[in-house]
Amino acid sequence: MKNKRPTLKVTLLALVLIMPGLATAKVHEYQLDNGLKILVKEDHRAPVVVSQVWYKVGSSYEHDGITGVSHALEHMMFKGTQKYAPGQFSRIISENGGRDNAFTGSDYTAYFQTLEKSRLKISFELEADRMRNLILPKEEFLKEIEVVKEERRLRTEDNPQSYVYEVSNATAYQTSPYRFPVIGWMQDLDNMTIEDLSAWYQKWYAPNNATLVVVGDVVPDEVYALAKQYFGPLPAGEPITMKALDEVEQVGAKRVKVKRPAELPYLMMSYKTPVIESGSEEGDNWNWEPYALEVLAGIIDGGNSARLASRMVRGNEVASSADAGYRMASRLENLFMFSGTPAKDKSIHDLEVAFRKEVLDVQTHPVSEQELQRVKAQVVSSDVYEKDSVFYQAMTIGILETIGLSWKLADKYVERVNSITAEQVMEVAKKYLVDDRLTIAELDPLPMDKAPKRAPTGGFGHGR
Repeated sequence: MKNKRPTLKVTLLALVLIMPGLATAKVHEYQLDNGLKILVKEDHRAPVVVSQVWYKVGSSYEHDGITGVSHALEHMMFKGTQKYAPGQFSRIISENGGRDNAFTGSDYTAYFQTLEKSRLKISFELEADRMRNLILPKEEFLKEIEVVKEERRLRTEDNPQSYVYEVSNATAYQTSPYRFPVIGWMQDLDNMTIEDLSAWYQKWYAPNNATLVVVGDVVPDEVYALAKQYFGPLPAGEPITMKALDEVEQVGAKRVKVKRPAELPYLMMSYKTPVIESGSEEGDNWNWEPYALEVLAGIIDGGNSARLASRMVRGNEVASSADAGYRMASRLENLFMFSGTPAKDKSIHDLEVAFRKEVLDVQTHPVSEQELQRVKAQVVSSDVYEKDSVFYQAMTIGILETIGLSWKLADKYVERVNSITAEQVMEVAKKYLVDDRLTIAELDPLPMDKAPKRAPTGGFGHGR
């Protein structure tokens, strides 16, 4: 590493010069007769291709009694088809020098492979096969559901902060399915059956409910021809109509206290906020509020010079850690969240007061031009670096398409963030960071000797 770091402006300019046309590379769009949407983006800097299959189903499509079924099915997608034995999918990808995995979110389930470009047909053959030919052997399910339950224990029930996050979401949302954890409630996992997974698979895993995203050193028309060869013969599923899932209006602040064995207390403050709406990418009448909330999140918590770090952690030292976050791209209304741990000799009450002080400040005083420019420079930098990765280019396209937006929105993100003013940031803070939208969740630590003692276990297999 050089002793002197180049300025951000020079670094960005250099990146743009060595990646000509990358930021504006065209996405080629196709659709098969069975409804499968295909999106292809060329990136010829290395002989590599990323292939991702996105299904429009995740935990927010579930209902009470079967929570976690999307994630459990993701695990079972590696357990064999009529043609391939359990585990053979990943072995074939590995033998061809590739990597594969999958992930489930609230709005989607996705499967991906990274391969040398000449091996793309292998990915297509395997994914097309398991899209409609999964066999779901009961003996594999009985083993895998125990893996999922152990994953829940380790990542949520034995992690006090993750547990508080889960309880906070379940408290904040009353009718929205975002109240369900992606991994599911343990009671539902205990009672889950192979029939639940089979019905879920038959309903949601079909070409007309999926998007194939390919980014890399490819020729778009050749990718389309290959996709038509492997995915084209698959039958479409029954059309699915979703009922409205709007969250009911909140009528006052909510509070919940969680008692768990933990070393330190913890606080979460979550405000219900809007997200980008379908169709808002067209024309000049786009909704600027999500972009203003995005800028606000960067001003509050966008690095060491942002407000939480400089004021609450290093300044008055009320917090040993303090974070804020907002997700502007999701299928349903989401949350603007503050979280943190009080510093030594400070209380949860002190931390809440400090967070509220920061909220009041952005509601009553315009942010400085310097702060705005810092956040906007970070947005540009992040956008450039993400475009430097074929995987994250595909991720961006897949997420936007699967939640009902459009891949075209990605090309407008930087421009719209750069258009946000200090007055707009203050306006969204005043409108949305209010008690009638607020849920406060507090971790009240119990002695650590009350934590359950369990033997260590093996890995999780596929999935997250």
